[in-house]
Amino acid sequence: MLMHQGIGLDRFNGMARARAVHALFEVCCNVTWATTLADARPYPDRDALLAKADVELLALSQSDLDRAFDSVVHERVTQRSVTELARVVHGRIYQMLGPTGGYPEY
Repeated sequence: MLMHQGIGLDRFNGMARARAVHALFEVCCNVTWATTLADARPYPDRDALLAKADVELLALSQSDLDRAFDSVVHERVTQRSVTELARVVHGRIYQMLGPTGGYPEY
């Protein structure tokens, strides 16, 4: 379960850098990946965020990829490929963002 769930893209884009990195770290457990994505904000839409996430997954070293796979041990992963990792990461990003606009803050 992610700590940052349903935050919405606008709220994510407006977060302080450290909090955005933390939210993304929950998705993939890689500081380099999370920092790069957080620093590329604001994203105009979810597709732009997902595309950037894919590009940066491909840029990770093998040891970073191994750590990322270790972080998704509870997910259904059929093979240790970047394509499979991207599928899991996309699902986690959707969970982090929630519905369009996110959930209201209470």
